[in-house]
Amino acid sequence: MQAQTVSKPAIILNLALLIPMLSAIVAITPLAIDMYLPAMSTLAASFHSDITTVQQSLSLYLAGYSLGMLSFGPLADRIGRRPLVIMGLTGFMFISLALAFVTNIELFLTLRFAQAFIGAAATVVVPGYIKEVYGDNTAKGMSYVSLIMMLAPLLAPSLGSLILEFGEWHLIFFILAFYACTLLSLVLWKLKMPSDKDKGSRSRKSFFGAYAVVFTKPGVKLHIASGVLTSFAFFCYLTASPFVYMEVFGLDKSLFAILFSTNVGALMLANVINSRIVGRYGSRRMLRVSTILAMLAGSALFLVNWFGLSLYFTVATLIPFMGFLGVMSVNADAIVLMKFKQETGTATAVIGTLRFGCGALAGPLLALFYTGTAVPFSALMLSSVVLVGVCQFYAPTGVQNPN
Repeated sequence: MQAQTVSKPAIILNLALLIPMLSAIVAITPLAIDMYLPAMSTLAASFHSDITTVQQSLSLYLAGYSLGMLSFGPLADRIGRRPLVIMGLTGFMFISLALAFVTNIELFLTLRFAQAFIGAAATVVVPGYIKEVYGDNTAKGMSYVSLIMMLAPLLAPSLGSLILEFGEWHLIFFILAFYACTLLSLVLWKLKMPSDKDKGSRSRKSFFGAYAVVFTKPGVKLHIASGVLTSFAFFCYLTASPFVYMEVFGLDKSLFAILFSTNVGALMLANVINSRIVGRYGSRRMLRVSTILAMLAGSALFLVNWFGLSLYFTVATLIPFMGFLGVMSVNADAIVLMKFKQETGTATAVIGTLRFGCGALAGPLLALFYTGTAVPFSALMLSSVVLVGVCQFYAPTGVQNPN
């Protein structure tokens, strides 16, 4: 019974350590992406290259991470989560060290791809651990992890800038290696969950068989689509917010940073609220109610930009909109994970890869509909949550047991 697993981790590992540890593991991705952003011009000068070539490392990192999730998700289901965490953190640590000694752009780009690929082995197993700990309250655990993890992209650029005050760009990758080494030590010492020893709970499906299970499971596809569309709205915000705030409304960088942080704060607050009440109302109701509220906030955001109202109206509608997106995201993921007992790693890989792939469309679509205003940005975000609403309207409401 799933409810029995909830009490086991209290014996194996104190939750006060487990949740921050799992959050810190997931955070290696935003840290690796965002910490070196302030050093891009320095990297270009160091490699005698141009900054556009260095920027390609971002796309390569996302591609490597997506491919890594696809590769390691089914593997985690077959051999267990702990070996994947150890392998992922070890590989991430050594490749980060190697990056600190790179002297040419070609090797730098190659190692960034490898860093992302192997790092995915550690992060793809985290939702499975959360499901093991929280059982029917998986959405509550996902909220806790998301809450802590959101600090990483919020703080990473500032940390990168601070590091550059004390040394060259190499120091950023030394610190990433040290971060991975610290996590690896904690994992080897403390991460000992019941599933790590229970071989009977592991999947016996082949690589492609595991993906077939995920894609053919009744009642899963519409919830996966809901999570992916929610992420697309996030990526629209991340891609367009600098233009909207600084070009459309004429804010300087400091005010943009404050408003960006405010929206991240809304996401964090939404996760706190979700963690407190999702156990009472359930993930399905939370997802559907937050989707309706997001459609209302998204409509308001679109209308204030359509009529060209001031920045204050955009801020007032965008903050709650982002909060509702946060609730939608964690509950959509939790519903999908609860459908599986043995293929949680594969399901996580599917969710993650589709989210990054769909998120990559945000930039081209925003460019395609460019008008010099915030209307395309708000229209795309509204369209995505309306489509989530359509998915939820047709999604089955019956609870099905995991395989």
